[in-house]
Amino acid sequence: MDSSDDEGEEYLFKIVIIGDSAVGKSNLLTRYARNEFNLHSKATIGVEFQTQTLEIDGKEVKAQIWDTAGQERFRAVTSAYYRGAFGALVVYDISRRTTFDSIPRWLDELKTHSDTTVTRMLVGNKCDLENIRAVSLEEGKSLAESEGMFFMETSALDSTNVNKAFEIVIREIYNSVSRKVLNSDSYKAELSVNRVSLVNDGTDGSKQNQGYSCCSR
Repeated sequence: MDSSDDEGEEYLFKIVIIGDSAVGKSNLLTRYARNEFNLHSKATIGVEFQTQTLEIDGKEVKAQIWDTAGQERFRAVTSAYYRGAFGALVVYDISRRTTFDSIPRWLDELKTHSDTTVTRMLVGNKCDLENIRAVSLEEGKSLAESEGMFFMETSALDSTNVNKAFEIVIREIYNSVSRKVLNSDSYKAELSVNRVSLVNDGTDGSKQNQGYSCCSR
């Protein structure tokens, strides 16, 4: 496929945000996607997603970012949404040690349910709460290094490192995939089969979709 402005996106990568309830997953996503923050956001039920577009090396790269519910009772439902993920932000709240202690469990779940090699970033969110910090920066870095993950502390409240965290993951996915000879038609066909696509060749043009979706087919 030749790239052209009329053809819609060239690459679409699915990214999931996982972690315990109330670590700020939804606010990280809305801060990145719409530069909004809701102090009174309610717990996510099931899965919601936003689609963001970046230009990398002159290519249009779309990231479909899925916000998964952190509550235990939804975990059986949300496990289906790991399928096809290229990247994951694994989030804890720096002011709540229990959310950091849960990270190995989330990593195991990601490993169990994902069907591709996933680019992973450990995110210590709510770094604006420095005065009640329960997890040190060094502990976050150490865990990330031991698991071979990227690491960043963020604040959805004041925007610290939010765009940077998502963009590092998206760019790393793109770099990884582009090393697999993306110009081959068979690989592109494999991508389109395995990923959820929001834009049907030409319909809707560059319209961004957001909201609730059920399982991919």
